[in-house]
Amino acid sequence: MNQAVDIKICGMTREEDVELALSLGANFLGFIVYPQSPRGITLERAVELAARVPAGQRVIVDVETTPDDLLRYRDAGFDRFQIHASLPIAEATLVRWSEIAWRDRLWLAPRVAPTDVFPESVLEYTDTVVLDTYSKVQAGGTGHTGDFERFASLKQQFEDTQWMLAGGLSPSNVLDALVRSTASRIDVNSGVETAAGIKDPAKLRELFRVVRGA
Repeated sequence: MNQAVDIKICGMTREEDVELALSLGANFLGFIVYPQSPRGITLERAVELAARVPAGQRVIVDVETTPDDLLRYRDAGFDRFQIHASLPIAEATLVRWSEIAWRDRLWLAPRVAPTDVFPESVLEYTDTVVLDTYSKVQAGGTGHTGDFERFASLKQQFEDTQWMLAGGLSPSNVLDALVRSTASRIDVNSGVETAAGIKDPAKLRELFRVVRGA
């Protein structure tokens, strides 16, 4: 493919994985502080790991974040704030998130079921939407690929929004996903792991080789 594809590697829990992902050219690294995630770490641990990451590339990931927690994440020095949320998302909540994080740094990941109409109202409060594979029981990190054609349609319909494709991406399927979705930003997690939160160096290298042709 080409260098124009931004790659976020999420679910970082170890220093060695952070260093390798950065050396390969990751654009963003994600640190999950949602306790129920198998890759969840404490905010203190996330801050430790993020200290190794250049400014502008540090993404903290949470679910249904409270305003107080979002303030803590902002004050801890993170650059982007990825929030997974079930529908409907109250407008007052969107307003507050956007006020705290600023819309250009707020990455919203609404849990949109295949039968749901995409909630266009969220686009008033963020510049970036992470479209993850829907699950009734999980807020992201399902390991399953999503609806690439729907992603492409939304990306075309709302050209002013940055769209990031997530869900089950791996070295073996990422080229097909990029072609079918037209994504220029991808969020990769379980597809480059040996176990939850443990990245596989060979899979990481292969992902970047396939996407970047390096």
